Amino acid sequence: MKFDLNKSIELLEKTPFILESFFENLSNDWLKSNEGEKTWSPYDILGHLIFGEKTDWIIRAKIILSPSKRKLFEPFDRFAQFNEDQNTMVSELINEFKALRKNNLKELESLNIKPEDLKRKGEHPELGEVTLEQLLSTWVVHDLGHIAQISRVMAKQYKSNVGPWEAYLGILKK
Repeated sequence: MKFDLNKSIELLEKTPFILESFFENLSNDWLKSNEGEKTWSPYDILGHLIFGEKTDWIIRAKIILSPSKRKLFEPFDRFAQFNEDQNTMVSELINEFKALRKNNLKELESLNIKPEDLKRKGEHPELGEVTLEQLLSTWVVHDLGHIAQISRVMAKQYKSNVGPWEAYLGILKK
C-alpha cells in the first residue's frame, strides 16, 4: 500500500475509540497486568500513547515543515508515562487521549501538506535523517503496534490456563 495522508488520518482517528471500546469496564487485572519484569501493561501503553501525542508526532512534523535550517528533533522519552500519576482512572486517560488525538489531527490537516512536503527532512537524534512521510507512516504503524501489544499482553494473562490450545495460539508465542 502506498502512503496516503488521508488513509493515515482515517486510521489514526480510530485508535482512541478502539482503546476506549477495548478498555471500557475492564478490571485493573486486565489493565494493569503485564508480561513480567520491565514490560508494559495496557495502562502503561495508553500513557505512552498520550505522551507521544503531547511531545512527538505533530511537534516533529512542524519541525520538518518549518523554514528553519536546524531541524533536529528532541529525544522522545519512551518511558515518561511512568513519571505520571499511576492512579489516574483509565476513563480519564482515554478522554485525554481522545482530545489530544483530535486536536493533533486537526493540526495535521491545518498544515496543508502537499505531496512534495512528504520528502522534506528532519533529523532524529538516534536515526539521523528522516522524511515527513516516514514520520507520518511511523505514527500509523506505532498505533497499530501498540494495539497489537495490548492484545498480546492481555492474552498472556491466560497463557497458563489454555492448556494444549497454546499450540494454536500464536499470540502467546511472542
